[in-house]
Amino acid sequence: MRKFDFLLILLLLPFILISLFLVNEISHKLFIKELIYIGIGIAIFIVVYLIPIRKLLWIIPIIYWINVFLLILVDLVGVKILGAQRWLKIPGTNFTIQPSEFMKTTLLLMLGYLIYRYPPRPVYTFKEFLKLSFYIILPFLLIAKEPDLGTALILLIIGFGILFIVGVNKKIWITLVIGAVLFTPVAYKYLLKDYQKKRIENFLTHPSYHVKQSLIAIGSGGLSGKNKEEATQTQLKFLPIASSDFIFAYLVERFGFLGALGVIFLYFLLIIHLLNTAEKLKEDYFAKVMFAGVGLMIFVYSYINIAMTMNLGPVVGVPLPLLSHGGTSFINFMILFAILENLISRKEFLNTYGVK
Repeated sequence: MRKFDFLLILLLLPFILISLFLVNEISHKLFIKELIYIGIGIAIFIVVYLIPIRKLLWIIPIIYWINVFLLILVDLVGVKILGAQRWLKIPGTNFTIQPSEFMKTTLLLMLGYLIYRYPPRPVYTFKEFLKLSFYIILPFLLIAKEPDLGTALILLIIGFGILFIVGVNKKIWITLVIGAVLFTPVAYKYLLKDYQKKRIENFLTHPSYHVKQSLIAIGSGGLSGKNKEEATQTQLKFLPIASSDFIFAYLVERFGFLGALGVIFLYFLLIIHLLNTAEKLKEDYFAKVMFAGVGLMIFVYSYINIAMTMNLGPVVGVPLPLLSHGGTSFINFMILFAILENLISRKEFLNTYGVK
């Protein structure tokens, strides 16, 4: 346990406690469910931490292609809910799974595996960049087709963000930026669904009902917030999805500008810690990719969620990491944090560097 990153755990605890506090005020039933999710998350954390991950890297490509196969099945036999075909029904049960959620972790593992096997010398050339990009773009296209453009874009940003950190010839990035700028009008006109265009139009012109209520909640919080009984936007059910997608709005309604600033600062500390650890790992590319990838994921999720609640971005169904109520998101992050702790403190890692 000498190499166990206790600071990482300490940085996670405030988020869990704040989430429990807010969810309990919104609904005690959801609070009980949240406790169950946390219990499951901790149990999975311990199991994943004890797995000799570095000895099982060969299995990562298999997991990746299984996940791709599940995404293809979603297109063929998936369950459609609210106009989107994103789920697979588990045979013989009433439960469904959403393969796109698993792909977030799977993509990080796959990129870590590929970069570990084929490290940059010192940066990736165009040919090497294309090979790595294939593993990012394939799930992006499958998930965007569901349609779930929010999750697809997050995968794209995280995937190429990792390649940026690891090292790619700068001429490639210049070419991509120019191409993206030129392609954006075409994508908007011919590729986006009507409801996706509507969300963008609402963001640019008239905020949706959800965002209007969110802005009222945030504005009414003032500098230091309100008492629970006075937080009428949430308590009187004006603010939709207050426990998950719009939990940041309730946080500000209860604790005001200072509370919002405090939570954003906590995210800043967590992200900086993860990226700083990634930088220290140097040639240990698998661990470097995982730490940098989780840091990027938390940044992208938190930025998009907070921006949409304040009408600084289109509404996308993205939870606020570690704060929003929901089992899938929390358990996914617990798996990722367990992998990080495993990579820097397990015996096989220490032996690699001559530590006994």
